[in-house]
Amino acid sequence: MASNDSGLAHWIGTRLASGGPLVLDGATGTELEALGIRATLPLWSAHALLEAPQSVLQVHRAYVEAGADLLTANTFRTQRRTLARGGHGERAGDLTGFALDLARRALAGVERPVAVLGSAPPLEDCYRPDLVPDDTDLAREHGEHAANLVAAGADAILAETHHTVREAVAVARAAHEAGAALWVSFVCDASGRLLSGEPLAAGLAAVAPFEPMAVGVNCVAPSAVPACLPELRAAGRPFFVYANLGAPDAEGRFVVARETSPEGFAEHALRWCEAGARCVGGCCGTTADHVACIADAMAQGAGSPG
Repeated sequence: MASNDSGLAHWIGTRLASGGPLVLDGATGTELEALGIRATLPLWSAHALLEAPQSVLQVHRAYVEAGADLLTANTFRTQRRTLARGGHGERAGDLTGFALDLARRALAGVERPVAVLGSAPPLEDCYRPDLVPDDTDLAREHGEHAANLVAAGADAILAETHHTVREAVAVARAAHEAGAALWVSFVCDASGRLLSGEPLAAGLAAVAPFEPMAVGVNCVAPSAVPACLPELRAAGRPFFVYANLGAPDAEGRFVVARETSPEGFAEHALRWCEAGARCVGGCCGTTADHVACIADAMAQGAGSPG
């Protein structure tokens, strides 16, 4: 299903409620880096939209072929604030639309349903809660990005890698006001608290009034996921997990830890599903091989709710 279809939102909701867990795709930025594409700050993965769009398409297609049910468009750094630092602020709408178009192109000829999510991350550094802008800027800039994602036809907005309650609420409100289906994901430390030090439970409670389809955690090491699971289960909504396999260096480039094999990563994903996760996938450092192993495990029924 390559076209934007409102029925996909219903399909996502149905799958979150019953049947086998959904499979989310894996990393985009680190896969572009692996292809030799420039991914330096401030634009990071957005460089590829300007310089190597065929590589973005290649990454998306690999995840579809691996069995992903959900693709995340390469909009992680297409907000006006970030693009302006690279001299492209006026292109926020165009590049957001282009990123969604590339994800849709990857679905050409695919007969099974695959939804496209629009990424809505923190406006500043994902690991620096101290840099979160004031509430006025959060409302204006997340509002613009959410409107751009909706205009581009995203099936849902994925508010991902949020490390403060305040910004998570701002992006959730923006998505809600834009009329978009919403997923919200937080990044936590090894103790299961947001990087701001706030409890994960506080973040989950704060976004609940905006009725997210699902809530989750991402860009944490697999070993850090268990500390988050009790709060995710207690939130009373379908939850999802997509962990990483690496950490950023001083320049913002990810140093990928390959010690977890695709098969080993799928074993982690199965444990998350056994704990109740309704969607699993990979974040930075994961590849189509990791996603294929997860999809194979899900196809065998190992992750079905029981």
